Amino acid sequence: MHELSIAVNIVSELEQIVRKENAVKVVSFTLKIGTLSGIVPEALDFALESAVKETLCEGSTWKIEKEEAMGKCSVCFHEFPMEEIYSPCPVCGAFNPEIIAGQGLKIVSVEIEE
Repeated sequence: MHELSIAVNIVSELEQIVRKENAVKVVSFTLKIGTLSGIVPEALDFALESAVKETLCEGSTWKIEKEEAMGKCSVCFHEFPMEEIYSPCPVCGAFNPEIIAGQGLKIVSVEIEE
């Protein structure tokens, strides 16, 4: 389960934010996970429960949002939602689209206690 190492890294990033802002702790945060990121949101949610213990994030709440994957055809440049990495272009049928959204993980908001 690689989600545990991802959760530990998220907590580390959040703790850096707290220290940089001279705050006390993280109250809440929101993550956005791309549907083609390879991260299972439910597994990450479970891993975060352990990762926040005894950190500046302990007691915080979080929300995980999905970012739908979008591709851009390398032939006709049509942008379209992608279900999987090798989705063909719905306009011209070409394969190998450029993935323009939905592969990453972002911390999109953090509420801290000062």
